[in-house]
Amino acid sequence: MNKKKYKAKERLIIVLEGIKGNVSLGELCNQYGISQQTYYNWRDRLLSEGSKIFSYGGVDREKEVLKQEVSRLKETVGELTMELKKNDW
Repeated sequence: MNKKKYKAKERLIIVLEGIKGNVSLGELCNQYGISQQTYYNWRDRLLSEGSKIFSYGGVDREKEVLKQEVSRLKETVGELTMELKKNDW
């Protein structure tokens, strides 16, 4: 087996080809130079984590919440800094 590192998109394509079943799993794995166990690992990961792409807002929503929190904290730091300067600290 070759030790090519496949990117996420390439892995997805390979797994989807396997799911379609147009070629045998052995042929597919030989074509891409991967073991059947590697294929099964990729497939299982897709099936277990694939639902995350359908979650409401997902990562983008999480990022937005974190950005808002960072902005709020920066504002608080600014206010506290001004208060310290005002009190000659």
